Amino acid sequence: MNSITQEARYRQSLMKYAEKYGVSRASRKYNKARSYIYFWKARWDGTETSLVNQSRRPHHHPNEHTPEEIALIKRYHRRSPDLGLTELWCRLKKKGYTRRPESLYRVMRKFGLIEGPKPKQKRKPKPYEQMTHPGERVQIDVKVVPLKCLANPEERLYQYTAIDEYTRLRYLGAYAEQSTYSSADFLERVYKWFKRKGVTIECVQTDNGFEFTNKFSNSKKDIPTRFELTAKKLGIRHKLIRPYTPRHNGKVERSHREDQKRFYDSHCFYSLADFGAQLAAHQRKSNNRPMRPLLFLSPSEFFAFNVQDH
Repeated sequence: MNSITQEARYRQSLMKYAEKYGVSRASRKYNKARSYIYFWKARWDGTETSLVNQSRRPHHHPNEHTPEEIALIKRYHRRSPDLGLTELWCRLKKKGYTRRPESLYRVMRKFGLIEGPKPKQKRKPKPYEQMTHPGERVQIDVKVVPLKCLANPEERLYQYTAIDEYTRLRYLGAYAEQSTYSSADFLERVYKWFKRKGVTIECVQTDNGFEFTNKFSNSKKDIPTRFELTAKKLGIRHKLIRPYTPRHNGKVERSHREDQKRFYDSHCFYSLADFGAQLAAHQRKSNNRPMRPLLFLSPSEFFAFNVQDH
């Protein structure tokens, strides 16, 4: 219920009680000052709307534009309607106008002499395309291993993640570099891993990073990356999300947030081999953790059930 309506109804019950039993008794019962009751009683006309709070905005301001200043602005705008705000302000200043350009802008907006900013169009989200079977589309992304997790501060490690959109089953890879070579190698491993489970990947979806595509490169725009060549060789369609829109790869992005909370916040890695071993154990754990979107089944259980059904 609207809080304003509730407050008005409360005041109306107070007014009716005060009218029937007197202000003093109403003051004791409702724990309100007598001045409060007299204030609303003077405003009350028997309707609920008369007890709604009115605007407290002042009608005048001591520093507001004088009628002469407003007339000067309107006259100059009428004579030269195509003048920009800065040029108009400079001309008015020569005639004794002492206000700031911001004040001139507000006054012109108030009297409709200038158009305000156009309202932003609300983004209409594109309906999500629901997957119908395992392998129909796999999201791939890279997560940089936090420096606090590395025993050697000079080392850099990267987690490659592939997640099946339909079953949420994930395959993780540990790499020492984030490049198109690592991406191509990871794609081949993902393809073989799903193939062993009886599923053929039809499409992979990635962001527009240089490890996946040269679409936004200045010098190699028309040269396919090793990742794209590998996808073509394996017969996999490569889909790119809209630039600067990570929510379109939302499942893999959300899984990375869970990785940070459940894995990276409590683990340390001494080498690439150590990182790979711990990441494999984390993959097994995450694939066997129940998920609400999967009707409280784990990705492994949901995957096994749907592969048999498919």
